[in-house]
Amino acid sequence: MNKFEFLQEEQNLELTLDLLSKEILNYIQKRKDVADYILEYRKKFIEEYRDDEDKVMEYFDHERYVKEEMYRTIDRKLAEFTKLKESPYFGKVNFEDDGYAEQIYVGRYGLTPEGSFDAAIVDWRAPVASLFYKGALGETSYKSPDGEVPVDILARRQIMVKKGKLEGFFDSDVDVKDDILQMILSSNAGEKLKDIVMTIQKEQDEIIREERMKVVVVNGVAGSGKTTIALHRVAYLLYNFREQLGDKVLILGPNDIFIDYIGDVLPTLGESNVNQQTFAHFAINEIGLKEPVVDFTAYLEEVLKGNEEVIKEIKYKAGEEFISILDKKCEDLEENYFNFKPVKFFDEEVVGLEEINELFEKHYKYMPLFRRSQKIKRVITSKLKDKRDELVRNLNAEVKDKLASLSEDQLVIEQNNIEFQRRIRIREIVRELMAQKENLEKWIDNESIVDIYKEFTNTNELSYLDLPAILYLMIKLDGKKTKQDIKHIVIDEAQDYSMLQFIVLKELTGCRSYTIVGDANQRLIKVEEEPAMLKLKSLFGGFVKNYALNKSYRSTFQIMEYASKLLDENAIVPFVRKGKYDVEEVEVKDEDDLIDTILETLEEYDDENYDNIAIITKDKEDLKKIAPELKKFTKILAFDREDVIYRGGKVIVPSYYAKGLEFDGVIIVNFDDNTDDLVKYIMATRALHRLKIINFK
Repeated sequence: MNKFEFLQEEQNLELTLDLLSKEILNYIQKRKDVADYILEYRKKFIEEYRDDEDKVMEYFDHERYVKEEMYRTIDRKLAEFTKLKESPYFGKVNFEDDGYAEQIYVGRYGLTPEGSFDAAIVDWRAPVASLFYKGALGETSYKSPDGEVPVDILARRQIMVKKGKLEGFFDSDVDVKDDILQMILSSNAGEKLKDIVMTIQKEQDEIIREERMKVVVVNGVAGSGKTTIALHRVAYLLYNFREQLGDKVLILGPNDIFIDYIGDVLPTLGESNVNQQTFAHFAINEIGLKEPVVDFTAYLEEVLKGNEEVIKEIKYKAGEEFISILDKKCEDLEENYFNFKPVKFFDEEVVGLEEINELFEKHYKYMPLFRRSQKIKRVITSKLKDKRDELVRNLNAEVKDKLASLSEDQLVIEQNNIEFQRRIRIREIVRELMAQKENLEKWIDNESIVDIYKEFTNTNELSYLDLPAILYLMIKLDGKKTKQDIKHIVIDEAQDYSMLQFIVLKELTGCRSYTIVGDANQRLIKVEEEPAMLKLKSLFGGFVKNYALNKSYRSTFQIMEYASKLLDENAIVPFVRKGKYDVEEVEVKDEDDLIDTILETLEEYDDENYDNIAIITKDKEDLKKIAPELKKFTKILAFDREDVIYRGGKVIVPSYYAKGLEFDGVIIVNFDDNTDDLVKYIMATRALHRLKIINFK
């Protein structure tokens, strides 16, 4: 590094840190001023409207809203500036724009001093910051709100700042991030997924900054950064389209362990108000199910055991044929569900069969069947009430005429009796209305869609596989929509989603903006040759943009070379990070030897100072064979259920819970010669630095 340039960078860092300190003090004062203003205004207001309770309540509602909004904005900025004090920026770009020389520093968050229009730090999500992630120097452009802006990149620099101190920098005319990337990938895994703003690659940046109203589908090999790309895309979209998206983003992960694992990424990027859950939780909540549902892991256990009956059921309920069967059921219900009856009031026909048929087949035909029936029920009920009101009016008119025809002497004798008879008749009319409403409900109300589904599929105990189908029937029969407004959906491990799930999400939410990531190689069950996630053009048309990522950044060259051989074709291009160790494969003959070998390997991994180590088995049954014995000799957490919270260290985990996670060192314990290569691929690609396979013979 050039000494003079190093001093220049140190000087700029010092100026930036001073600016940050001033802005932090400025925002602390702002927060105090807001509090003082609110207290002063409150005092005056309450004094003025002391006797008007409604006014005081109204004031406190409004005050709470204003206070929350002001404080939220100020606190977010204070949190960002405090984080920036540690490392204000990580990149610098010099470029020429329309003949003018420009220079920007790129950081995790932006900093524009109050009263200035020049950004001291540009947020990595800002359009101009994309120049840092471009591949090479020279002429290029970036997308601004006003369109493409042509520029000429003159220099690009990666800057390392730790705890407010300049550690060094790299310059490059090709791709500035490789040296830093090697360094970061060689470090140990944290207990959580990391953000990658310092090392986003050109192809990843293109996906992150793709247009909002697109269905972005990423089919990437293990370790290609699919999940981090998806989360950084969410942060990018919220930064640039906060008004439209706000709290309307939904992230769907495969299980609760995975949701917890990715949970810290968005907050480190300044986004905390994002709904993250599994598809099962989402579906159960939307259906309103109270009964227990068999989760998907129970099916995966059976699949890994080779249970052909379960595999057949999964393929059936995830296939195109099942959608046709559901459609056919909806058609049958349309034709045969309601047995129309004329509606009468005291034997007088109020709504005839012909009129009811016309309401169903013409006037409200555009509505889903059960929503239509409820609409027609309201129409008929309204006509019944009209008839009731007519009879009451006629009765009152008759009583009035009768009373008018009586002499004063007759009135004294008859008036109370006539009023008594009038009231009896009104009660009869009201009872008739109630009776006719009950008769109406007998044929126009529908049973629950869950019960309809159970009956026609002959299902007693609902499972994860039934949830998309129930939602599909709710959409088709009742026009169901989500309880919350959703404007962008992220789906992770999307290779395991059926076309029915994609249809349900589209129809329920009306959403047209998606980030869908998965790995076609990691399907434990191949419902069809090509996963549904790669066939979404039939559902979304030209809005779909497909990306394929075949470069893996997670594991060492040796590990990815081993994993690649497990696939039908060598589709993985490993990022060339040569590890210290080759993949090791050993055989053991008895259980004592197996436990000893695992414990010895754990000790070796401890000597390497690995923070996170996983022993991965094919399924829970294999996990239970070794977990109790291992716990006698070492502290280890068993992932034997979905609600386990991972906090780093040593774990023993079945293959399907390990999907999407990563560990410094992995030990695969294989009890079965017939373990599918795909399962081995999933297990092997969890390892960052070291992998050992122990085959129990």
